Amino acid sequence: MSKQSRKKSSKTSGPARFAAKAVAKSSKVKSGSAKSGGVKSAAKSGASSKTPAKAGNKAAKPPVKATVKKTSAAKPTSESAPSPAGLAPGMKAHGFKLPRDGGGTASLADYAGQKLVLFFYPKANTPGCTKEAIDFTRLAQAFADSGTVVLGVSADSVKAQDNFRDKHALSVPLVSDERHEMLEAYGAWGEKSLYGRKFLGIIRSTVLIGRDGRIAKVWRNVKVDGHADAVLAAAKEL
Repeated sequence: MSKQSRKKSSKTSGPARFAAKAVAKSSKVKSGSAKSGGVKSAAKSGASSKTPAKAGNKAAKPPVKATVKKTSAAKPTSESAPSPAGLAPGMKAHGFKLPRDGGGTASLADYAGQKLVLFFYPKANTPGCTKEAIDFTRLAQAFADSGTVVLGVSADSVKAQDNFRDKHALSVPLVSDERHEMLEAYGAWGEKSLYGRKFLGIIRSTVLIGRDGRIAKVWRNVKVDGHADAVLAAAKEL
């Protein structure tokens, strides 16, 4: 090959080489950007895939168990315990032994084989309770003739019962239940309401017990007028 033809060949191959280099460079840049874009998108993809994984891990953890601190149930007291559901005819009467007016005691066993009336009244020397006690005293002989003993029961002290008896010439024994034990047992202690205010107290009630020691009849939320006469009529029929 002549020098002239070699020069011509190098002249034509120079620009071609340059173009080839430019194309190679361009493809390299594109390849690199595509590569870096792929890496970034892969990174993003990895990041987004991690988030659900974490959430999945949290959901997979067992739930925290609720802890409840157990406290021992407070024993009911006469001040806080509600009255029992109530007595019903045929039930065995609850035994009791409590102080009474005059300094003695009264118990269920004292009246075994006799009919017994227990009238529970809220407070000595109040108008309703005074009238009720006087009515039972008025009929005391009629109750005795029917083989029935009558006892009045309240939460008043023995001293208050003595005063009540003397002031109104009462002949029926008056039992003092200051701890409300008998009152609660016979359902005569419970929630009351006065002028919209609720409180615990004695519910005016009467219980008739037969000769067999079982409940014969129960009166709740007693209205004083005519009550003693109604109880006497029930005792006579028993």
